[in-house]
Amino acid sequence: MFADRVQVILRAGRGGNGCLSFRREWGVPKGGPDGGRGGDGGSVYLISDRGVKSLSYFRFHPINKARSGSHGEGNNRQGKRGSDLTLLVPPGTVVKDADRDGLLFDFDKPGLTYLAAKGGRGGRGNASFASATHRAPRECEPGKPGEDKKLILELKLIADVGLVGFPNVGKSTLISRVSSAKPVIADYPFTTLIPNLGVVDLDEERSFVVADIPGLIGGAHLGHGLGVRFLRHVERTRVLVHVVDLSPHSGRDPVDDLRVVRAELEAFQPGLLGRKQVVAANKSDLLAGDSGRLSRLRRFAAGLGMPCLAISALKKTGLKALLSEIWKALESAGSPGAGEGAEE
Repeated sequence: MFADRVQVILRAGRGGNGCLSFRREWGVPKGGPDGGRGGDGGSVYLISDRGVKSLSYFRFHPINKARSGSHGEGNNRQGKRGSDLTLLVPPGTVVKDADRDGLLFDFDKPGLTYLAAKGGRGGRGNASFASATHRAPRECEPGKPGEDKKLILELKLIADVGLVGFPNVGKSTLISRVSSAKPVIADYPFTTLIPNLGVVDLDEERSFVVADIPGLIGGAHLGHGLGVRFLRHVERTRVLVHVVDLSPHSGRDPVDDLRVVRAELEAFQPGLLGRKQVVAANKSDLLAGDSGRLSRLRRFAAGLGMPCLAISALKKTGLKALLSEIWKALESAGSPGAGEGAEE
């Protein structure tokens, strides 16, 4: 099950109590204090791992606890430290405070470690309080409680390019044609229910990661359709590709479709419209001589400074020119390609 936003409670271990003890051994009268300190509690760490693809684990394990430290014992024996708890998250996860919604950490690449909840310190035993003037201390400390954190984990896929558009415009077909991604493809709305990632290899030195975002409709920012829940996955992208249905059988106008999707992006986050954008006019094989739809779309896109390329993802026509245009946009946006998202 794909999960991209979860609330978790992470509890670090409590420190063990210090021990109150005096040495009692035959032939050694008044042996003195020998109470050991308690062990520190275990901490909770989050680590980004490229082998993890979603936050599904936390949906079924919302509460995670590290072990507490053991209590100190006599004969100056220190309690055992509680073992740490390590939890894996996918790269692209951001950690937020559940109460204040402030950003705490961003796993923007694999291999990062974040101390989410620090274990409590073990208490000192009475041997630690002994001094030249205080030879028989009866003080000892209880262990300190570990941190208890309520956090929000959000996954924002790390991709260079995001495919956006209405349902059934061919985004899933397009990503399956240009990469090895295998999304669900069918002739009904909202076939894509989760984002799909694919790596596009142009040649031995040029590649980039593309994300197929579930379809948007008018009013998505108000919760219509699938809403804008998955748009967080385009926040890290440098280039947006608007996939527009040219087919006259869709019952919609391609210019209106592009205008609506851009409005939904702006409603979600105004800064998204400042990204490099390319228009992929899909299903051009179904125009049947009706070039007016393509001409109007090209004029509208040109007025917004966006290149518009006619393609047919199903027939695999125009894809090479589209990928070349996307790479140009990535280069002008300062993207190094798949180096950030696919392999680090």
